[in-house]
Amino acid sequence: MEGDAEAVKSGRRGGGQVCQICGDGVGTTAEGDVFAACYVCGFPVCRPCYEYERKDGTQACPQCKTKYKRHKASPDHHMMSPTGNIGKRAPFPYVNHSPNPSREFSGSIGNVAWKERVDGWKMKQDKGTIPMTNGTSIAPSEGRGVGDIDASTDYNMEDALLNDETRQPLSRKVPIPSSRINPYRMVIVLRLVVLSIFLHYRITNPVRNAYPLWLLSVICEIWFALSWILDQFPKWFPINRETYLDRLALRYDREGEPSQLAAVDIFVSTVDPLKEPPLVTANTVLSILAVDYPVDKVSCYVSDDGAAMLTFDALAETSEFARKWVPFVKKYNIEPRAPEWYFSQKIDYLKDKVHPSFVKDRRAMKREYEEFKVRINGLVAKAQKVPEEGWIMQDGTPWPGNNTRDHPGMIQVFLGHSGGLDTEGNELPRLVYVSREKRPGFQHHKKAGAMNALVRVSAVLTNGQYMLNLDCDHYINNSKALREAMCFLMDPNLGRSVCYVQFPQRFDGIDRNDRYANRNTVFFDINLRGLDGIQGPVYVGTGCVFNRTALYGYEPPIKQKKKGGFLSSLCGGRKKASKSKKGSDKKKSQKHVDSSVPVFNLEDIEEGVEGAGFDDEKSLLMSQMSLEKRFGQSAAFVASTLMEYGGVPQSATPESLLKEAIHVISCGYEDKTEWGTEIGWIYGSVTEDILTGFKMHARGWRSIYCMPKRPAFKGSAPINLSDRLNQVLRWALGSVEILFSRHCPLWYGYGGRLKFLERFAYINTTIYPLTSIPLLIYCVLPAICLLTGKFIMPSISNMTSIWFISLFLSIFATGILEMRWSGVGIDEWWRNEQFWVIGGISAHLFAVFQGLLKVLAGIDTNFTVTSKASDEDGDFAELYMFKWTTLLIPPTTILIINLVGVVAGTSYAINSGYQSWGPLFGKLFFAFWVIVHLYPFLKGLMGRQNRTPTIVVVWAILLASIFSLLWVRIDPFTTRVTGPDTQTCGINC
Repeated sequence: MEGDAEAVKSGRRGGGQVCQICGDGVGTTAEGDVFAACYVCGFPVCRPCYEYERKDGTQACPQCKTKYKRHKASPDHHMMSPTGNIGKRAPFPYVNHSPNPSREFSGSIGNVAWKERVDGWKMKQDKGTIPMTNGTSIAPSEGRGVGDIDASTDYNMEDALLNDETRQPLSRKVPIPSSRINPYRMVIVLRLVVLSIFLHYRITNPVRNAYPLWLLSVICEIWFALSWILDQFPKWFPINRETYLDRLALRYDREGEPSQLAAVDIFVSTVDPLKEPPLVTANTVLSILAVDYPVDKVSCYVSDDGAAMLTFDALAETSEFARKWVPFVKKYNIEPRAPEWYFSQKIDYLKDKVHPSFVKDRRAMKREYEEFKVRINGLVAKAQKVPEEGWIMQDGTPWPGNNTRDHPGMIQVFLGHSGGLDTEGNELPRLVYVSREKRPGFQHHKKAGAMNALVRVSAVLTNGQYMLNLDCDHYINNSKALREAMCFLMDPNLGRSVCYVQFPQRFDGIDRNDRYANRNTVFFDINLRGLDGIQGPVYVGTGCVFNRTALYGYEPPIKQKKKGGFLSSLCGGRKKASKSKKGSDKKKSQKHVDSSVPVFNLEDIEEGVEGAGFDDEKSLLMSQMSLEKRFGQSAAFVASTLMEYGGVPQSATPESLLKEAIHVISCGYEDKTEWGTEIGWIYGSVTEDILTGFKMHARGWRSIYCMPKRPAFKGSAPINLSDRLNQVLRWALGSVEILFSRHCPLWYGYGGRLKFLERFAYINTTIYPLTSIPLLIYCVLPAICLLTGKFIMPSISNMTSIWFISLFLSIFATGILEMRWSGVGIDEWWRNEQFWVIGGISAHLFAVFQGLLKVLAGIDTNFTVTSKASDEDGDFAELYMFKWTTLLIPPTTILIINLVGVVAGTSYAINSGYQSWGPLFGKLFFAFWVIVHLYPFLKGLMGRQNRTPTIVVVWAILLASIFSLLWVRIDPFTTRVTGPDTQTCGINC
C-alpha cells in the first residue's frame, strides 16, 4: 500500500504518468505540476494529444466525454495552420517525460501523426488492450484472438473496465447551447442600453402641468429598472446538470457487497393536524419508508410541533400499514410510492408490468389502503371533540401533550433496526416521532426551532452524514431522489464543498390554467437554474438534502483559486489577499476545515481533553468547553459533530441514546449556545430557509440544483386565492424581516466568500417586497390621468417614439428568449407576470407595513399555516371558494378605479372632439395594462357564476355610486368646457 501511495504521489508530479493515447510521458507544466488535460476525471493525456483532440478530434476527454477547456499557453483553433503547424507562437511551457528523449515536442507535428496516435489507442481498445491509469495495460495472450482470451484475463479486463468506469465523475454540467444563451445575453445588454436612454429622456423632459404625477412616475420607473437588474443578471450563467446513477452504484453500491452509500436522516415537519391532514402526512412518510435506498441507511424523523395525539396515533397506524406497503412497491417497482397519489393516477397501470400476480396484489393493496384511510379518518373525526379531562393513551395515562404550550419532550421509535420488519421479514427504515419540550416563558422559534431539535435528535440516535427535509405534504415522487443527490454530495471532487442539493418544487392538484401561478415555474426553472451557474440556488424550505457539516457552521475546504478576468470576478473570483488577511484566513481554515474530522470519541469528551494527548493549539480550539459552548451541554451530541462520516458509537446503548435525545430537545438546551445564530436553521425570520442558505453561501459553500427528468418531490399548493395570498404574504414578510436585520445581504458577509452575482440574487430576494409601493403608485396613476385629463408623458416626437417601441420590444424579446432556453411555456410566464402585480399590490404591500411594525414598534405578527385540505367536492372545488381577507381590498379598489377611469376618460374624449383621442390612447394603454394583469384576481373575486359573494355586491354598489357622482361632475353632454365658441367662430368654425 505504501508503494502504491508513493506511485500515486510521483504520478501527480508527472514522474509516472503515461499518456493513454500515445504511450509517451504526460509531462508537467511550467509550474512543475502534472499536466491534466481533463479537470473532471484526470484521464492521463499528454499535451500534444490534448492539442490534437482540441483541434481535429472530438474536443472532449476520451474517458468522461467532458469538453476540453483551453489550458494556459494553448493556441486558439483559428491560429493553427491547415497543416497543423502552430503559427508563430512560442513552444508550450511543457516538459517531456517520455522514455524516448528523441520524441521531444517541437510544435510542428502534422495531423497524420496525431491521427495515427489516436487510431492506435482506439485499436488497442477494440482488440481488448485496456490502458490502465498507472500506465500499464491488459492485453490478450500472445497468439490468441480476442475471443480466445482465457478466464483470468477476461476477469482482469472486466475488473479494469469497472475500475475505469468508477473513476469517471458522478455528474456533469451541461451548458445551455450557445445558440440559445448568447442571443439572450445580447438582448439583456441591448435592453440595458435602451433602458438607460429611456430613463435619461424621462428625467430630462418633465411634464410641467402635471409635475407631481411625472415625478412619482419617474421615481417608480427608476426603482423598476434597479429591481430588474437585480433580478436579471444572476440569470446570466444558467446551466443544466446530468447525473450518472449507474456510476454511483458501481462505486458505492455494488450488488453482493455491503453498501457504501452515506446514511441519510429525513425530516418531516408538522404543526396542526387539522390544517395539515394526517392522511397527507402519512402518504409522505410512506413514500420515505419505500424509497430506493439501503434500508439501514435511511431514518425518518417526524416533528410534531403541536404535540397532537392525533398525529401520534396516525403515525402508529402508518407504521403498521408500511409493513405491507413497502414490500409491495419494491417488488413491482411502482412510482410514485405515496399510495394516495399512486392509486389516483389516471394512467394504464398495467404498462410495463408483466408479473402475473401484479393485478391480484394491486387490488388487495388498494383494499388495504382504503381500510387504512378509514382508520385515519376515524382518528380525525374523534379528534374534533377534545375531552374535558384531556386525551388518554391506550395504557390509561394522560397524553403528555394535552397542553400544547407546556409539555415535556416526547420521542417514540415506531420502526427501527431492532424490530421493524415488513410482512416478508425484511428490515424497514427507522421511523421516529419527535415532539420537543415546550414551556411558558421560552422562545421556541417556530419551524426553525423544531428543525434544529430534529438535527440534534437525529445526531444522537443515527447521525446520518446527510439530511433531507420535507414539508408534511411533499412526498417522494421519484424513489431514486436520494441517489440523485448522492451523485453530487458523494462525488470525490465536488462533494466536500457542497452544502446542500436543492430540488425544484412540483405540485399536484393545480388546474390546467394555473390561475394564480402556483406552479411558480419561472422561479424554479429560470431563476434557480441561473444561480446554479454562479454559487448555487437559494434554499427554498423543502426538498433539500443537506451536508450535516455545513449546518454545523463550519467552512468548506479552501481551494486554490485560479486567476481569472472580469467575468471570473463577477462570479466570485477573489483578489489577492494581504499578508495579514492571509494569516487570519489560515487560522480560520485550521479551525473550520479540520473540525469535521473525528478528533475525539465519546469517551475522550467525557473524560476531558487534558489526558487526550493533543497539542496545545488543537486543545485550545477543540476543547470540551469550547465545543459545549458552541453546541450545548451534551457529550453525546458534541461527539457526533466530530464524526465526519456520521454514525453513533458502537458502545452506546439505545436506552442511553434515547435519554440523551430527550435532553437535546429540552427548552433550555440552546441557551448561551450558537444554535440559531451560527448553527442549524437560523432564527430571526419566518422564512428561515432563505436566511439559512444565505449564511452557508456567505461562508463559501456552494449549492447544487438537481432537476431529474422525473420530479423528485411533489406537494400540494393552495389554489384558493385567499390562501395563496396569505402564503405569499408570509414569504414576503420573511424577506422584509431579513432586510431590516443584521443579516441583510446589502451589508452582511463582505470579506467572505459570497460571490458578487450571488449577492445580487439575495438582495433581490429580500428587497422585492418594497417594489409593492412603486407598483401600487404606478397602478393608480392611469386612473388619475384618465379622471384629471393630465398625463405623465410629454408630447412624444418620432425619434422618441422609436426608443419607446425599442424598450417594449426588448422586454418582450427578453421574455421570449428566456422561455426558449428554459423550456417554460408562454402561459406559465404570463401567469407569473399577472400574479406579480396581484401579489405586489396586496400581500407584498401588507408585508412591508407588518415588517416595519415589527422592527419599529416591536409588534410581531403570527403567520397562518397553509391549509393542505383534500379536495372532496370536486377536482378544483377549492379554486372557487371565497374567503374574505383584508388582502383583497387594495387590488379590488385599484381594479374599480381603473374601470371607472376608462369609462370616464372615454366619455370625456367622445365629448371633446377628435383632438383629444391622441392623448387618450396613451392613458388607456396603461389602464388596460393594469386591468389585464388583475384579470385573474377579478375572476377569483367572482368565484362561480352562481355563487357571487355578498362582499362583491357591496363593492358593485360602491362602484355604481362613485361612477354616478363622477358622471354628474363631468356632465359629458355639454360643450362648455372644450367645445367651440360659436359667437367667435361663426358658421365657419
